[in-house]
Amino acid sequence: MKQKIILTGDRPTGPLHLGHYVGSLKNRIELQETCKQFVMIADVQALTDNAKDPEKVRRNVLEVALDYLAVGLDPAKTTIFIQSLIPELFELTVYYLNLVTWNRLKHNPTVKQEILQKGYGESVPAGFMVYPVSQAADITAFKANLVPVGEDQLPMIEQTNEIVRHFNQTYNKEVLVRAEALIPKVARLPGTDGNMKMSKSLGNCIYLSDSAEEIEKKVKKMYTDPTHLRLEDPGKVEGNPVFTYLDVFDPDRTKYEELAAHYQRGGLGDSVVKKHLNTVLQEFLAPIRARREVFAKDPAAVMEMLRKGTLKARESAAATLHEVRAAMHLDYFS
Repeated sequence: MKQKIILTGDRPTGPLHLGHYVGSLKNRIELQETCKQFVMIADVQALTDNAKDPEKVRRNVLEVALDYLAVGLDPAKTTIFIQSLIPELFELTVYYLNLVTWNRLKHNPTVKQEILQKGYGESVPAGFMVYPVSQAADITAFKANLVPVGEDQLPMIEQTNEIVRHFNQTYNKEVLVRAEALIPKVARLPGTDGNMKMSKSLGNCIYLSDSAEEIEKKVKKMYTDPTHLRLEDPGKVEGNPVFTYLDVFDPDRTKYEELAAHYQRGGLGDSVVKKHLNTVLQEFLAPIRARREVFAKDPAAVMEMLRKGTLKARESAAATLHEVRAAMHLDYFS
């Protein structure tokens, strides 16, 4: 069987949190053992809505890289690179823009939803509108045939494959590769405030780099079942973030089932459940935080890792661009 090639990544707008781990990082650690994996620190994508604060993006490139290394991404197995240092991606984007209509971009469900969320109104940056085309360039540059995404990102993969099909048909050559979406088993972790999405902007995250004190403080403030007012009252497990987190992170399934059953029949206080969750998260995050602290002592070595990964990634992107230019008859001197 042909080896699976994976492209995935994160926008460097802040340190990574438990939602990132559940939704993508855990998968990446497993996939790097069997697949050829490219992980992109998407600083250009981050600039689509942070153009006036580039220092924030620059600062968080290192933070994201530290989180990658701390959770177990291995540069010997996974190519980790910085998006802005691969100029081939932007040349591909320009070529693909001629294969997509503005009307199609406007009606991409993911784009429409994010425009509403960000409150752009009529002031949508052009760079943001063409983000699906840029993402298609990222995916096809590495001939990725497997792309881990959440369900809300499926329209992006669909649009990528439209571009792949249109390019191959227009230039009568099978250069670009179709991508398949890989949906994680646990697609999303709720915020500590009960919001369906854990988000930096909402301030409802538990970060991989949080101290033991910060974790304990956040767990104590976590949203639970608002109808569970008295100790003897039956409580709801479904939709209760504390139990959602336990279901994901507690390695002792028997303990989890016992707590859930006790809570549902009444007689178990939220503070007891939160105390157990704190213990579980502390045990999970302590080794990650310790590894991160070791890597953080030598930021130059981390940046050197990114430099080498970026050079390796650029070789792959350049090879694809060479094929694309040849198919478009733009290879004047080769």
